[in-house]
Amino acid sequence: MFELTQSWWELVARVGVVYFSLLVLVRLSGKRTVGQFTPFDLLVVLLLSESVSAALSGGDDSLSAGLILAVTLIAINLLVAVVTARSKRLETLIEGRPLLIGRDGEIFIEALRKQHVSTAAVEQALREADCEVANMRCAFLEADGKISILRTTR
Repeated sequence: MFELTQSWWELVARVGVVYFSLLVLVRLSGKRTVGQFTPFDLLVVLLLSESVSAALSGGDDSLSAGLILAVTLIAINLLVAVVTARSKRLETLIEGRPLLIGRDGEIFIEALRKQHVSTAAVEQALREADCEVANMRCAFLEADGKISILRTTR
């Protein structure tokens, strides 16, 4: 139950490699993946977690291995949080930065396409901000995938 079939450091290394690989893949997939899950996105996340589970454990199903994996994941996540809080450059690299997707009543369709965001999502954000397109000063796709609307001050 507690006996490892491989060394603890191999489990830690596996978690590190998988964590940072997935971090890169999520960043490359665009902002929408983070902030606006569709049922299909949720399905991908669930399948992704299942697909890397064997890579994490290397076939070691012991309780000790599971605990080492969990502690390592939490430690890496905490380390990333500390590093991004202290370094603006690393924060931008890991978390991204806002992207202008509309200005002065015009929605930038090409910017939405590059980020895999639908115009319907922008229209929803406009409704939530109680703002008509004509009164939109700026629209931003935030680093977390949410859409922020700034209204004109007329």
